Amino acid sequence: MSRQLKWSLGLLGGAIVIAILMVALRPAPEGSERVEQVPLVEVIPFKAASGSIPVVASGTVEAKEEMTVATQVSGRISYVNRNFKEGGVVRAGVTLVQIEAADFENQVRIAQADVATQDVAVLRAREEVDIARDELRRFATREASGGAVGGGSAKQGSSSQILPPTQLAEKAIAPAQLGEGNPQQAGNLATREPQLRAAEAARERAAASLAVAQLSLDRTRATAPFRGLVRQENASIGTVVQAGQSLGSIVSTAAFDVRLSLAQDEMALLPALIQSRGANVPASVFYEFGGVTYRWNAVVDRVDAILDPSTRNVEVFLRVAAPLSGGMRADEEDQEQGQDTGPAPPLLLGAFVTAEIGGMSLASYAIVPSAALRPGNEIWIVRDGKLKIVPVRVIQRTDENAYVVTPEIAEGGPIGG
Repeated sequence: MSRQLKWSLGLLGGAIVIAILMVALRPAPEGSERVEQVPLVEVIPFKAASGSIPVVASGTVEAKEEMTVATQVSGRISYVNRNFKEGGVVRAGVTLVQIEAADFENQVRIAQADVATQDVAVLRAREEVDIARDELRRFATREASGGAVGGGSAKQGSSSQILPPTQLAEKAIAPAQLGEGNPQQAGNLATREPQLRAAEAARERAAASLAVAQLSLDRTRATAPFRGLVRQENASIGTVVQAGQSLGSIVSTAAFDVRLSLAQDEMALLPALIQSRGANVPASVFYEFGGVTYRWNAVVDRVDAILDPSTRNVEVFLRVAAPLSGGMRADEEDQEQGQDTGPAPPLLLGAFVTAEIGGMSLASYAIVPSAALRPGNEIWIVRDGKLKIVPVRVIQRTDENAYVVTPEIAEGGPIGG
């Protein structure tokens, strides 16, 4: 064994001995009492509730009734209502736009003159009919009494024979068949009745032309059928427009629509909507303006029976009456404290609002914060100082609260979060 190997083995053995001595001579660790760590949770008390569960959804304010302003005749614009401008409010029945009426007034006068002319023609035709009937009666009377007119004139030596009009118009009818009580058997041309009918038809045609001219004159004015808010306007004095050309649009201020998109699970909470198709089911609309929330009373106007192809949701339309009159403050604390927030704003078209509809009634449910709802629809309930995980059925969920049902909820108590 070489000297270098001996030194290596000696150093290795010395190191092992020193390590054994250090382990054997180390001091014993000081003991301490074990403390159990309990997770920190926030506890919120809750209690069971019963009654109607509101269905909350968001939607957009839309026009319920909108009209496009247009004239039905062509011409030059001679008048535009001063309130007929974007954002203005016009009253029902006022003239919005007027077309120059001079040409149409002349057409009415021409048509009136034609009617007067045809009235005279009808009177003349009626007099001629009366004269022709009198002549026929006289001829019929002479024939019946054996007068000189007709066949008896030859026996008296008359050089000519005068034929009555009945023989000239209709040879098949004998003169003796015409009597005082049977003048209608005479020929139509002899009684001049076709001429009378032609005159009456001409008068009807003139009267129809007068009605068309008068209607065209009335159509030179575009009026507002209801009190409305002007959405857009494109009319100026002096502009030549064509019939049917759009000059703007107005929206009725009597009521606005609020379009909601509800999931089918939410619709299941509204049996009244399904049964009555939404007729007059009460609702509320909330709109935040200037940091203050205002509320408008509304009713469900209708429910679309066709699912939205993009969202597979049901479209529900609320009707808000008198939307421009301003809503009521929804914050009860502001009302109790008498805080002045200024006049209530109108419900603006296109505003994004929140709506609440009274849903189905349940015998027992609980309202818990949405943050307390755990994945898998579970909540933590504190019972006898212990945290218990309880599965629940979520009936309705909003950004703030969740309406849940479970047998544990009926007992009430604190909920962990």
